[in-house]
Amino acid sequence: MGLQDGIKKTLDNVGDALHEAGHRTVAEAEHLKRKLAGEEMTPGEHVGSALNEGKERVLAEVDKAKRDARNV
Repeated sequence: MGLQDGIKKTLDNVGDALHEAGHRTVAEAEHLKRKLAGEEMTPGEHVGSALNEGKERVLAEVDKAKRDARNV
């Protein structure tokens, strides 16, 4: 691996790590929103929040998998 390849790999890893962290933060915020709002949320809002949390967790895992695959 050349120097340019190493730099690109590092930059891609950092980018994916930042995206992963962002997705995990949004997922946790959704979880806390449901926990704090409790009964004040309508069933539709509750389901929408849960689905959004799940989506963000999946996106975080995709970014992690890209990083892992790149580092094999």
